Amino acid sequence: MKYFDKNTWFWIILGSLFFLPFLGGVHLFDWDEINFAELAREMVIRENWLQLTINFETFTEKPPLFFWLQAASMSIFGIGEYAARFPNALLGIIVLPFLYISGKFLVDRKFGFLWALSWFGATLPFLYFKSGIIDPYFNFFIFNGLFFLIHFLWKRNGVNFIFLSKSARFYLIIGGIFIGLGVLTKGPVAYLIVFLTLLSYAVSKSFRFGMRFLDFLIYSFTALGVFLLWFLVEYSFNGPDFIVEFTIRQWELLTTSDAGHGGFPAYHFVVLLLGCFPASVFALRGLGKIQGLHSHVADFQRWMIILLLVVLILFSLVGTKIIHYSSMAYYPLSFLSALALWQISEMPRKHKIWISIVVTVIGLLALIVSIALPWAGMHLDEIKPLFEKDPFANANLNADVPWSIWDYTPAVLLALVLVLYWWFRRSNTQTSLKVLFFGNALWVFTALIFFIGKVERISQRAAVEFFQEQAGKEVYLVNYGYKSYVPWYYGEVQAYIDPKAYKREWIYHGQVDRDVMIATKINKVDQLEQEIPDAEFLYAKNGFYFYRRKAYER
Repeated sequence: MKYFDKNTWFWIILGSLFFLPFLGGVHLFDWDEINFAELAREMVIRENWLQLTINFETFTEKPPLFFWLQAASMSIFGIGEYAARFPNALLGIIVLPFLYISGKFLVDRKFGFLWALSWFGATLPFLYFKSGIIDPYFNFFIFNGLFFLIHFLWKRNGVNFIFLSKSARFYLIIGGIFIGLGVLTKGPVAYLIVFLTLLSYAVSKSFRFGMRFLDFLIYSFTALGVFLLWFLVEYSFNGPDFIVEFTIRQWELLTTSDAGHGGFPAYHFVVLLLGCFPASVFALRGLGKIQGLHSHVADFQRWMIILLLVVLILFSLVGTKIIHYSSMAYYPLSFLSALALWQISEMPRKHKIWISIVVTVIGLLALIVSIALPWAGMHLDEIKPLFEKDPFANANLNADVPWSIWDYTPAVLLALVLVLYWWFRRSNTQTSLKVLFFGNALWVFTALIFFIGKVERISQRAAVEFFQEQAGKEVYLVNYGYKSYVPWYYGEVQAYIDPKAYKREWIYHGQVDRDVMIATKINKVDQLEQEIPDAEFLYAKNGFYFYRRKAYER
């Protein structure tokens, strides 16, 4: 318990206050949140945690660890949004004190506080723990796998100024276990990231850094062993299908772009710069030389810079561009931010004007968005012409969303944060920085409360409500012309007895024994009516069109 000082409890309590509330206040979002929750839901209702299924058909794109956590949560809280997001909220309550303790271990209490603050006050890292996606656990395991590998090297090389109570081999094996957990969470990219980081570090040290080939094999086979423990069980029950299909899918994600998930080469750089505000701005300073660092901290800085570059380059080369793909960068980015904040707090003159200018520019962009959203919501007639070429988006804007003057609250809060940041910048640097980071976290929290439900009403609520109305009925549920997991999760679909029910050709054209309830989008209506001429139009709402294909009468 020596690590649990008052700051540790401060971060545990703060994480609980910010990450646990309102998890179930808005529906899960297509695709990833609903996809993952549906996998866990089917685990629970099938009472089979060894085989992943989606729509009760074998799913081979992901390993099971995160879905086990979601399924366990659903077993406790019941199937729903809160349970789907709870595992990540719980991890957030762990990560903040973990960063504080790690920073205190590396430097001192102040640095540990600033590392946790850099994470908590950054926009996307904060949102991370309010979601139901895989990546928080995936990246936590990767970071710890690398962190303990670094511990191993420090112990092996007899690094001064830091006390490591265990043997070098202990840290090596613990690191391998964490990487194995990362592989079991999302796949071999966990190992690839650490391997590329280790290789780059070795090159920077001319391969003289204290790690033998045998050590590398122990680390690698430990990681592989964790994954194999599950895979052997999977293989004994279900054969080799998982590993074959999983390998193919991982290669596809690395080499091609999913529909709607392409992007320009600098995509992830822009995502991290804007999305991790304000930590990203201070991290730019943390890339440079920081005065007064002990050798092990400077070495850790080197590791973090390499890790950041590996993540940026790797996922810039990958064909699929999704915001959370580069989320592994949150760990090195928040560390580099903490380095800069630590130097500024020790030497206020290092709070360079360019940092404040960039902070202000990005802050003003966020402020503009905070003002534009409620303004647009209350002036729909003026913005609809902007979406004339996208009939679905244009129709989305017909959603009944109760915007009001109170929705400017996040904008007022952010404006106050930026003003106070500049007000205290000269007279009290530490207060200025705390206002900026704690204030940004509060802005994100309030923006979620005021905006996220309204965005969900516009983007998908009509489809969610349609399928919720079908839950428990003897019907087939399907969407047409677009990818969605909404029908299965919110329609509470159960396993079908008739195997033909899993074939869309039969659902669309066969002699079905139940009514088929179909959702499509406005731009797919003509195509649907030509392909399924016996589909009966029910109603349209906010860009979604709903049809029923009646059961075949014998």
